[in-house]
Amino acid sequence: MRVVWCVLLCLLLSSCGWGGGARLVPPPSVPDGISIATGSPQGPYYSIGTGLMKIYERDLAGGVATSVQSTDGTVENLELLRAGKVEMALAMADTASFYLGGPSTDLRAMAALYSNHVQIVTLQGSPIHRVEDLRGKKVGVGAPNSGVEANSRSLLNAYGIQYEDFEPHYLSYAEAMEQLRQRTIDAAFVTSGLPNPTVLEMLPANGHGVRMIPIPMEEAERLAEGYPFFRPSEIPAGMYHNEAAIPTVSIQNMMLVRQDLPEEKVYDLTRVLFENLEELSDYHEAAKDIQLERAWANLPVPYHPGAERFFRERGVVWGE
Repeated sequence: MRVVWCVLLCLLLSSCGWGGGARLVPPPSVPDGISIATGSPQGPYYSIGTGLMKIYERDLAGGVATSVQSTDGTVENLELLRAGKVEMALAMADTASFYLGGPSTDLRAMAALYSNHVQIVTLQGSPIHRVEDLRGKKVGVGAPNSGVEANSRSLLNAYGIQYEDFEPHYLSYAEAMEQLRQRTIDAAFVTSGLPNPTVLEMLPANGHGVRMIPIPMEEAERLAEGYPFFRPSEIPAGMYHNEAAIPTVSIQNMMLVRQDLPEEKVYDLTRVLFENLEELSDYHEAAKDIQLERAWANLPVPYHPGAERFFRERGVVWGE
């Protein structure tokens, strides 16, 4: 299995351009403040990150300057965090594990958050009904440097489907839905919290029609056995005008911080986050799934001492 992870890591980094090519240099983080790397402005990462920074500006002692960086997703977020350009970053656990390739010395976990659900979107009337039907089609696999692209590749690999078996398009959520609307692609991976606003815009009330390609429960369970970051899950009935729940798989999201942040600072960041979960859910419905009781989890990155102290005080730490 380790060979599989290594192969996937190499494929991910090569496909996303991490082979020494030129990259834009992001702006520095806010001095003595908090900057967070999020995701596409149309996705839950950006909405939740924006809300959290507003809460920090109001509630952290003495006031603090904050900034939100929109990015292409997890891989770019990890790069920004490692480069010291941000203090915090949202990330998918599977992609972080691929990217880090082993124990991390410079990144730390602050909390396990909500789950991202794999949503494979196609148009009503499409001949695509199963994952296997993606062969030979034009498929949006996520933006470059994104966790969406990483777990799209992992999931397809589990089905024996390689990128040469179809035509991959590297698209953000909004780009993918626009190309579906224009019928220039046949399907798209939209791995995110629920609901994804760009998918909502494609519902019949807005003059379009889409449906989800299911991952049947027995296939989801098999995926979870071979790829431990996938967990069987469902898109609830009614989420996208669907009459019944749609089986799929999900991946754990987490909040990461730099290892060099002071313990007291990370303690306060963790405390303020969990004291304001109800308000945070006003920025995106996915935040409703963030729960203190599930914030201490088996993540691929060790917890920061400040976060661990907070969770121990609240009695949610298990293991040593």
